[in-house]
Amino acid sequence: MHTPMYFFLSNLSFNDICLSTTTIPKMLVNIQTHNQSISYIGCITQICFVMVFVGLENFILAAMAYDRYVAICHPLRYTIVMNTHFCGLLIALSMFISIGNALLHSLMVLRLSFCKDLEIPHFFCELAKLIKITCSDTLINNIFIYFMASLLGGIPLLGIIFSYTQIVSSVLRIPSAGGKYKGFLTCGSHLSVVLLFYGTVVGVYITSEVTDSPRKTSVASMMYIVIPQMMNPFIYSLRN
Repeated sequence: MHTPMYFFLSNLSFNDICLSTTTIPKMLVNIQTHNQSISYIGCITQICFVMVFVGLENFILAAMAYDRYVAICHPLRYTIVMNTHFCGLLIALSMFISIGNALLHSLMVLRLSFCKDLEIPHFFCELAKLIKITCSDTLINNIFIYFMASLLGGIPLLGIIFSYTQIVSSVLRIPSAGGKYKGFLTCGSHLSVVLLFYGTVVGVYITSEVTDSPRKTSVASMMYIVIPQMMNPFIYSLRN
């Protein structure tokens, strides 16, 4: 039962490295050179890659939840369901959807016009912040952002909730306390990572809605773009 779990975990680790590499090096260069500028193409590229890796992390966490669901609720069928071909297909499909979504958003940004001397109150180019400073009509962009976020963010989250609902129900039916402990321990690391990722994302959304301070919003964004990726290796290393 460890092979699929480590396959998804290796993809999650690689995705975390890529997501951090998309934003942190540029931020460190800006700090060192005391120059906070970024080119237009560089900004669009950063937006695209951030959306690819954030979306991919969302799907990988959902795939890992399904893996734990099959392991606990259908253990005798686990090796048949979670075979190598199916696991690879899940990752490939997740990557295809994430890349397609990011490219669509990036292309829709290219149609917008911007004034001169623009300043993004952030430590990296974020799609929502860039749209706010455009001179064009952004109604279509905003509708598309909310629609895709609800679709591509809501479906994996519902899948995770469904998986853990079934897992909890199955574990509680185990008669022995040791069996229940082992069942919950199997999901402990993944559940911690899920709560960390979605908790910080929700925190960023709430912070951006209730405050007008760019500094507080930037700090909140740092929580979901850096902190989960930094904590994931510690969570799984301590678990192992």
